[in-house]
Amino acid sequence: MITATTAMAQGVTDVHSHLITPEFLSALEGEGRLLDEGFPLPKYEAQAHLRWMDEAGVTTSVLTLAAPQPTSATVVRSTNEAAARLKAEHPGRFLFCAALPLPNVEAAISEAVYALDTLGADGIKLATNVGGQYLGAPELDTLFAVLNERRAVVILHPHRPEPVNRQVMEQTPLAMQEYLSETTRAVSNMISRNVLARYNNIKVIVPHCGAYLPLAVLRMKSLTTVMQKNGMVGPIDYEANLAALYYDLAGAHSPEVIRILLSITTPDHLLYGSDYPYVAPQVLTQSLGRMRQYLSTEADLAPYREMILWKNAQKLFQIRQ
Repeated sequence: MITATTAMAQGVTDVHSHLITPEFLSALEGEGRLLDEGFPLPKYEAQAHLRWMDEAGVTTSVLTLAAPQPTSATVVRSTNEAAARLKAEHPGRFLFCAALPLPNVEAAISEAVYALDTLGADGIKLATNVGGQYLGAPELDTLFAVLNERRAVVILHPHRPEPVNRQVMEQTPLAMQEYLSETTRAVSNMISRNVLARYNNIKVIVPHCGAYLPLAVLRMKSLTTVMQKNGMVGPIDYEANLAALYYDLAGAHSPEVIRILLSITTPDHLLYGSDYPYVAPQVLTQSLGRMRQYLSTEADLAPYREMILWKNAQKLFQIRQ
């Protein structure tokens, strides 16, 4: 738990921001993977991040490692330790969800235990897939069992799909569309195996306004019976799976998007997210201003303003004001 200063008690909590360390960049450069996601990684400086937070009225930001996933467990450890240092150096300003060295499940479990129990991580960041190992895969059940024991908060983030159609990627960059498909693919894969229903102490934050899940869930439900008759899926507890999901509003948020999300979730599961530093600070400030405005003026959404901007995140991450 952390205690923010009284002066900042009503500030926003940002659950979607990224840490990009020199060690991470150097490792990707050495692997020839700086452009794995199709675009260059932005620069990150903690002081610049704090300046933007102060200007925008953001009290606390949750840091996660950016994509792509480094192959080295040593690099993953160094980024988690860097995030822990930032949290310690700036009390009340930063939380972090630790990266894991998947696809090695045993190494990922060891890192999760170390990060949560020793580094004081506030949760875990999971990529939608690492080298084609997608969330929902049976071999990840042992990892989810460990996270379930610790009642972990898990932040998801899309990574380049595997395999990838490079012609499509070059013509339509991943961030424009495929990231939404990738997120939907991974969450749907977890739902189809009842992962979140079986490990129901885990809370999962879905990025980018829930991607295509409002449409995907309806389609999955409509086809479940015929798929079960054909022996393609087993029983699916949609209510329990969906109850585990939270949604950050990073990206193209709007009143309409929030209303669509409320068709599959409840207002206490919606969270503010910025996607810092992938978007210019002035654009993020303007975007947050628009959100504050419509959450004040739209009559059906106004009751949820404080919940979305900070109260839901404070409850989820046990931030004590």
